[in-house]
Amino acid sequence: MELRQLVYFEAVARLGGFSRAAEQVHIAQPAISAQIRHLERELGTALFERITRRVGLTQAGPSRWPPPATSRSSACQPVAACTTS
Repeated sequence: MELRQLVYFEAVARLGGFSRAAEQVHIAQPAISAQIRHLERELGTALFERITRRVGLTQAGPSRWPPPATSRSSACQPVAACTTS
């Protein structure tokens, strides 16, 4: 699991779609989809329910993670501590 996958997960969950998330994190839509699929395979469960033009979290999505904003901010705290010193 990589930090960028958590960032992509958070963006897709928050924005409700792969295209909007890809635009926000400045990568191509197929790349964000591939990273989410890789993360789902790694965890052995689907995190998103793919509905025409929209995605929603499955029950496994929120149960596998703290709230997305918490995951991202917690992961970035050590970086921020190193860069502010």
